[in-house]
Amino acid sequence: MLPKIVDAIAKSKHVTVGKIIADGASYDSNAVFKCLADSGILPCIKVRRNAKLKKTNHFLRNLSVISQKKNGLQRWKDSVRYGQRWIAETVFSSIKRTYGEYVYSVKLEIMVKEMMLKASLYNKFASY
Repeated sequence: MLPKIVDAIAKSKHVTVGKIIADGASYDSNAVFKCLADSGILPCIKVRRNAKLKKTNHFLRNLSVISQKKNGLQRWKDSVRYGQRWIAETVFSSIKRTYGEYVYSVKLEIMVKEMMLKASLYNKFASY
């Protein structure tokens, strides 16, 4: 699912994403690293514990493996702010309480726009 979302965000004229922080269980794959890199987004993805350097891996995945294994996982987490998920979860919870848990759109492109509108309204109200 991530590549479609990343593609929609990358094509948007209203959003700029510098990096995506994601868990390895769902997003540690060469396809995801390639998709993010092709969109100019830095992947900050925790690789699996048994991850190895391979010539067939995307170079950013190999860099992540090196950084997390050789430099230490905690050091990597601190450098990319990996442990800050609670901040995003708090915002998601607030948006869900305010606007409901569902999107009403059917098409992915319109879903992204609907969520952008909800997030913009949330930011506007939160700034008061």
